[in-house]
Amino acid sequence: MNNVGSTQILGILNVTPDSFSDGGSFIDSGKAIAHAQQMRAEGAHWIDVGGESTRPGSKSVELETEWNRIEAVLQKLLELGIPVSLDTRKAEIARRGIVLGVPLINDVSGGDDPNMLTLLAESKAKICLMHHQGDPETMQVNPSYMEVTSEVRSWLSERIEAFVSAGVDRERLIIDPGFGFGKSTKQNLDLLRNLREFRRLRAPIMVGLSRKSFIGRFLGTEENPAEIAQRLPATLIAQVTAVLHGADYVRTHDVAATSASLQMAQELALVSPSHRAD
Repeated sequence: MNNVGSTQILGILNVTPDSFSDGGSFIDSGKAIAHAQQMRAEGAHWIDVGGESTRPGSKSVELETEWNRIEAVLQKLLELGIPVSLDTRKAEIARRGIVLGVPLINDVSGGDDPNMLTLLAESKAKICLMHHQGDPETMQVNPSYMEVTSEVRSWLSERIEAFVSAGVDRERLIIDPGFGFGKSTKQNLDLLRNLREFRRLRAPIMVGLSRKSFIGRFLGTEENPAEIAQRLPATLIAQVTAVLHGADYVRTHDVAATSASLQMAQELALVSPSHRAD
């Protein structure tokens, strides 16, 4: 299936035992590779591989543990010619991935590891810098902002300048406002409503809205552990809204449904390059 316009879909592949939605489903490398191929067939442009859960309340894992989970998967996907995004906060994990041929690093810490700047300056890989408040273990404990959109935009602007100053070409930078990473339900919704404001940073925008906890809280169903799959309709509406407001990349667990919803939006003339606020 073809995806709408220039919007690129990243299929989420969590090679972890404890991710909030699919933890444990793809810890076996064979199952992970098969799922990646399925998502590619459903319309994913990229497979976003991660070996460390960053769900609210999670703790960091040891470097070698993270690498052992993902190494074989990365190698096989790259051998198959599948574009891979590596989801990691650790510069050493990113370095090993780049050595294998990974073209995109998805850093949910926004480059907190100081070695990430040097690594990217010395490579040709792209990097997605995501905003966060706190770390995964504590980020949802009373997140606080005076005005969330302007503060997140300012933070991302500073990270862009730090990487550019370190020698990273601006054209290799992608930004992500970090939905669910240190934001309340209202703050997440405010960010989504105002996503076009991030076009002012002159960098492609990535969003990760798929099955997020704030959607469950908004729907009033979060206390039911079995309800995560029921977040899909609201997720699809949020993703289409994000693309309408200028998102260039969409990370999702549900590739086929995301691809179909974006195609329908384009057919109905809701989403097109002329509607984006640059």
